[in-house]
Amino acid sequence: MNRRVVVTGASSGIGEATARRFAANGWQVVAVARREERLAALAADIGIDTFVADVTRQDDVDALAAYLRELGPIHALVNNAGGALGVASVEESDADDWLRMFDVNVVGTKRVTSALLPLLREGIVEGQSASILMVTSIAAHVVYEGGSGYNAAKFAEHALTAVLRLELAGEPIRVIEVAPGMVKTEEFALVRYAGDAAKADSVYENVPDPLVAEDIAETIVHSIELPPFVNIDLVTVKPVAQAAPYKMIRGELKVR
Repeated sequence: MNRRVVVTGASSGIGEATARRFAANGWQVVAVARREERLAALAADIGIDTFVADVTRQDDVDALAAYLRELGPIHALVNNAGGALGVASVEESDADDWLRMFDVNVVGTKRVTSALLPLLREGIVEGQSASILMVTSIAAHVVYEGGSGYNAAKFAEHALTAVLRLELAGEPIRVIEVAPGMVKTEEFALVRYAGDAAKADSVYENVPDPLVAEDIAETIVHSIELPPFVNIDLVTVKPVAQAAPYKMIRGELKVR
């Protein structure tokens, strides 16, 4: 059976790596993101379908759903679009940054899920299940100083995921959450620090073997490719050097 997956936030980082991994495994991939030029380069490289959309715009999400209906059934959705802005305290942080984080991480996830659920249902055949996977964060489960609005947004996305799983109980639809810890990608920390490359680089400085996007992509694809009766409710993926968001070992790991 030809299987089709939709991956949001697919122009870089975890989303791009996930699109590549699914394509390598024989899936028909629809990569969704705002940056048309990056999607075009990805499509040319691995031969996938793409759609330019901003998940914070309802018109874009509606257009995505219409495009997919013409394309054919979908069998899995990876809600990966998201991100962090700033590391300021609750008192000092910018409320506009909070609104932007909630819009992309929470409301954007809701928009896409609501729009594509009917298409996921239509793609289910006997003996199979559809999959909705949310890429949240360790920040969705453990608070830390400097987390502020990102903690709040990701906790909300985790709650959305848990509620959706309850609401869909009884249907052959899996709701999966992958919560990455430290992942070294080209843009996440750079965006969080408003383009300050020195601060972004310092996040990963002297950390032995931080995860990379391909590690999370492998986890995502594995979770969706498990037998249709298996649901990975939640998997948290961290480098060995990271015990918690606020406890990171820098330097060589040694046996005591």
